[in-house]
Amino acid sequence: MWPRVDGMRALELGSPGGLRDKLNSLVLAGRKTATTGLLAEYAEETEGLEFAGERLALLDDDGRSVAVIEATGVEVTSFAGVTWEHAAAEGEGDASLEEWRAGHRRFWEREGTPVEDGTAVVCLAFRVVRAS
Repeated sequence: MWPRVDGMRALELGSPGGLRDKLNSLVLAGRKTATTGLLAEYAEETEGLEFAGERLALLDDDGRSVAVIEATGVEVTSFAGVTWEHAAAEGEGDASLEEWRAGHRRFWEREGTPVEDGTAVVCLAFRVVRAS
């Protein structure tokens, strides 16, 4: 199960350390309004998908909430099916869909889960409700 904070499921972006700090900063600045996760992680953690309107606690490396976000859209697709609109909304500065895919492939490979074009992913769109 994923952590719960103040009765909400938690969202931990990226991996601990500089990456999570960077991604959280992008969210708080309003530049990052989407993220992508592996569908297999939901099954491994016995978690259901987020749903539009669900509020989540955005956590830092120490498990503290830095914001409350609200899911505005959830879509399951293949890695190859991720749209440029979604990738650009991740706000990480990628100049193209190809650049976004290469960066995400590197990230998941480092995490021990290489992705293929057909790997199922969850595209989550959100908005900040409240910064902590």
